[in-house]
Amino acid sequence: MPPISNLLLFSGAALVLLLIPGPAVLYIVARSAAQGTRAGLVSTLGIHAGTLVHIAAAVAGLSALLVASSQAFTIVKLAGAAYLIYLGVTALRTRDAAVDTDGSHDHRSSRRLFIDGAVLNVLNPKTAVFFLAFVPQFVDPALGSATTQLLAFSALFVLLGLISDSMFACLGGWAGDQFPNSPQFDRRKNTVAGMTYLALGGITALGARSS
Repeated sequence: MPPISNLLLFSGAALVLLLIPGPAVLYIVARSAAQGTRAGLVSTLGIHAGTLVHIAAAVAGLSALLVASSQAFTIVKLAGAAYLIYLGVTALRTRDAAVDTDGSHDHRSSRRLFIDGAVLNVLNPKTAVFFLAFVPQFVDPALGSATTQLLAFSALFVLLGLISDSMFACLGGWAGDQFPNSPQFDRRKNTVAGMTYLALGGITALGARSS
């Protein structure tokens, strides 16, 4: 088990990274604003289920293989960009869906929200790089099993991520609640969410092509 001093140092560095909005955070905020805080929290759980996949890959050494191959890295980035664009198109199509009898749109199920979040983060190669390049900086083989230390730091990162991303979900839900609940405004929220995903997908795709 890493010493407390290392855990505190890692926590501070990880929080700085977690609080800088990236695709996952923007996805959570957009989903919360469009569908409520609960949707954002479910999306948060999905995001960090995807993080667990990266942790398993890092421990197994698969992340090293991914980062070592620039072609594989580019393919994963493009896949992530394509999924973001898919989410954007879906959100834009939803804005034109027929409203229910209570005047609200048919929003995504919890299962769909969870899966979307997980897939989004699994296809985020920056997360793989984080667990390959950043976390090992805090591992000291002289203190015991490197694998145990890696798992301890990874678990701490997931815990901090759940807390910070849940805060972003609550913030997005609060922002969405400040505006009138009407079919017309639901369409506008879905438009904003859709355009956000499309922009993120486009930026990710351009970054993949230039790398």
